[in-house]
Amino acid sequence: MTEETRVARASAKIRLRRRLRFLRTRVRELKMIGKALVSTKHPILVHIIPMRQCNLACTYCNEFDDFSKPVPLEEMKKRLDILAGVGTSIITVSGGEPLMHPELDKVIRHIRRRGMIAGLITNGFYLNKERIERLNESGLEHLQISIDNVVPDEVSKKSLKTLDSRLVMLSQYAVFQVNINSVLGSGVKDPDDALKIAHRAVELGFTSTVGIIHDNNGQLKPLGPHEQEIFEEVMSLGKRSFSRFNEFQHNVARGKEHNWRCRSGSRYLYICEDGLVHWCSQQRGYPGIPLSQYTPEMRHREYSTKKFCAPRCTVSCVQQVGMLDNWRDPQNLSPMPMTPPATAQEELVQIGHGRGDS
Repeated sequence: MTEETRVARASAKIRLRRRLRFLRTRVRELKMIGKALVSTKHPILVHIIPMRQCNLACTYCNEFDDFSKPVPLEEMKKRLDILAGVGTSIITVSGGEPLMHPELDKVIRHIRRRGMIAGLITNGFYLNKERIERLNESGLEHLQISIDNVVPDEVSKKSLKTLDSRLVMLSQYAVFQVNINSVLGSGVKDPDDALKIAHRAVELGFTSTVGIIHDNNGQLKPLGPHEQEIFEEVMSLGKRSFSRFNEFQHNVARGKEHNWRCRSGSRYLYICEDGLVHWCSQQRGYPGIPLSQYTPEMRHREYSTKKFCAPRCTVSCVQQVGMLDNWRDPQNLSPMPMTPPATAQEELVQIGHGRGDS
């Protein structure tokens, strides 16, 4: 068989370990949902960036550079300790490319040691058998790779052709859960690629989701008729995964506004490499307050703040978190005026317009 069609079976030992970790993680996820329904006073999901640098330069992406140094391990631990102290349930490590961080395994191990669920978003290029086994030992529970096309092009090198051998290794050796996210939208030349990627993910035993990507200005472009057909088919393949909670994407795919209550800054936090709190990856710059100075009162205010960007949001993880609170507590506040902290504020990115001044 060719590399692109090869399917490798994990050993009985790996399958048992995988099953046990899945069951333990599922129990913890159910507890997380119960805790979130009982109280709104803690973050549910936090994205944290240990490294902004990336080995790739996908043209639609606004979340990387080619020069940043890794955040020191002790500083990462301090940030994670703060997040654990306020009751955070899930930490997802992202970037940039987090696998470039030399002590990422220790970061993940610290997340687990502090009782939080550990996830990782990576482009996958640094994965090999030895690295997968290290991630197993660190206690990683979820890993996601977004694959943009079948064959690499000038927009993205994250292709099935370049990553398939690594996906096969994940199917053989990973104890953690793996999700493959195919994409539609800005910069994707052939929408049929998303369907091929989704089928390959399912063939390898992974869950499959589809994302609608923004352009490099963070703006949504509605899908065309054929792209919408592909979107619906890929969504149907993912019904056994958490894509069942992505129903809002049907509105996003059609360019329709979605009526929901974004709880970013409160139930969802984005912590950049400088340790500042932001609404999300596409609204970096507000509130821009150091995590160590981000008070419960600030979180409570953001919980009740109506976000101008919410109706056309493409950030699925924030929307999934919002589902737990959409049924309660209306948002009747406007964003506070932004006070730039004494940090590298000029390097932050603010996407969109319309922030309130009151």
